[in-house]
Amino acid sequence: MSTTAQLSARERILSLLDDNSFVEVGAMVTKRSTDFNMQQKEIPADGVITGYGVIDCNLVYVYSQDAAALGGSVGEMHAKKIAHIYDMAMKVGAPVIGLIDCAGLRLQEATDALHGFGELYLKQTLASGVIPQITAVFGTCGGGVAVSSNLSDFTFMTEKDAKLFVNAPNTLDGNYTSKCDTSSSKFQAEAGVADVVCEDDAAVLASIRELVSILPGNNEDNDSYDECNDDLNRLVPSLGTSLKDSAVALREISDDNFFYEVKSAYAKDMVTGFIRLNGMTIGAVANRAEVLDEEFKVTEKFDGTLSTAGCEKATSFVNFCDAFNIPVLTLTSVKGYKATVEEEKTIAKAAAKLTYAFANATVPKVNVIVGEAYGSAYVTMNSKHIGADMVFAYEDATIGMMDAKSAAQIMYAEEIKAASDATAMINEKANEYASLQSSVEAAAKRGYVDNVIAADATRKQLVYAYEMLFTKRESRPSKKHGTV
Repeated sequence: MSTTAQLSARERILSLLDDNSFVEVGAMVTKRSTDFNMQQKEIPADGVITGYGVIDCNLVYVYSQDAAALGGSVGEMHAKKIAHIYDMAMKVGAPVIGLIDCAGLRLQEATDALHGFGELYLKQTLASGVIPQITAVFGTCGGGVAVSSNLSDFTFMTEKDAKLFVNAPNTLDGNYTSKCDTSSSKFQAEAGVADVVCEDDAAVLASIRELVSILPGNNEDNDSYDECNDDLNRLVPSLGTSLKDSAVALREISDDNFFYEVKSAYAKDMVTGFIRLNGMTIGAVANRAEVLDEEFKVTEKFDGTLSTAGCEKATSFVNFCDAFNIPVLTLTSVKGYKATVEEEKTIAKAAAKLTYAFANATVPKVNVIVGEAYGSAYVTMNSKHIGADMVFAYEDATIGMMDAKSAAQIMYAEEIKAASDATAMINEKANEYASLQSSVEAAAKRGYVDNVIAADATRKQLVYAYEMLFTKRESRPSKKHGTV
């Protein structure tokens, strides 16, 4: 655990941006309210520093709440300053980064402060899908501010000092902070609220800089590219169905082994994050069977099914990629849906949303079937059937309705029951079913797989595919929006 002191609001901005690039906006703006003797209180910059600057030559707008100024509480003019930054960012098409350390709503301003909150929510909603929005929590982020942080695309938290909550832990019936700190970064990351948790202020700011460098500035700019110094034809011998941790596989495929994972602590059976192929940013979604540590030892195992949390995690990520024209890659290895009573309450809706997200996305979409791909869960995972542009499969992958032996036992139940050697009958029928319906060759003959590839050639095949799809254009029926 880091013991590094927290940075001030201004120090956070200066550490985040390139040297000497910050230009402050609205430095003299202050409160208007005089209720409760507010005229006698000094609140520098009304508790929030706003302006713009650059990160690796990329223009960004930033606001940083000052906990030393009335707790960084959000009042009318505080909110208006942030809203003004959003207006400027929307005009020029640049990301907005919010650095949060806030005591919440400024009680002395009551309805004026609520109006400010609502105005900010509106700006964030209008900006959603137009410019990237990033929020980093360094101190308190409670109530309405927690809602604001989750109207953004990515939420960062520091490991020790950040507290994010709608209702404080001690206000929850039967709970208290020492029992379960629901505001902690660990809790929020495991709940899927926090995308990235870092050790301290400096680490969070460095991680934001890295993220900004791989994202487009807005939904119309194609500037999320970098020079590639890695061999485009590099083979990756370590890949294959035996490599169950897809986070490791994605890192191996990517240029210079780059992988920026998001929501790593949430729904670990599904991996989401960004890789680069020939310098191009690619959004990756992958099923996962195991979690490996730095020494490649298994620390967790999963059953190879789609879960509600995994679907929700992938859905929001695919929607972000589609909004900002970031191509999508999937590594598919799924046996079906997670089968529990609790999952049955939610999995149908969650799987429907993921299916919709993939089918609705018009960006280049490539799927690599790396293991078993069974039933409608496979269809959901960016299959050719719902619009994938290119589908590759490993030579030893299996694609079909279900495991061949299970299918044979259902289809030939009477014959197996009457057979003198039931085991031999099951094996015979299973082999026949696998050959006709569950093999990669069978799927490829029907056009459901475009190419059967060796695992070690995955990187170069993907590079070629995305280069080919670079100018893809696809229209959708005219409508306001979908309802799934």
